[in-house]
Amino acid sequence: MRTNSDITRHLEENRLAGVVTHNGLAYLAGQVADDATLDTEGQTADILRQIDALLADLGTDKTRILSVQIFLTDINEIGNMNKAWDAWLDTGHKPARATVEAKLADPDWRVEITAIAALR
Repeated sequence: MRTNSDITRHLEENRLAGVVTHNGLAYLAGQVADDATLDTEGQTADILRQIDALLADLGTDKTRILSVQIFLTDINEIGNMNKAWDAWLDTGHKPARATVEAKLADPDWRVEITAIAALR
């Protein structure tokens, strides 16, 4: 973790920080499945589990997510992605969401999700 004035960078890698916090907000980098052999629903569930863990480490949770961007390699898989999303979602705290089709960096990845959440 590295702090620069009021900006803190968590889980830094060569090219990015896994999370950046600033002004009471957490900006999550794009999350992809740990197991790229899973189908779209499985990869989505894995990513959402990772997001829960990242938020817990920051002392917050999914009810504080403000905005989500979801990238699918095949937009026709949105129904399968939504199965995992709907099972995970706290319907009393829905974030703003955009879902688009995109080519991802690894051809085995089917889903990538990024989010912005309010800290507690």
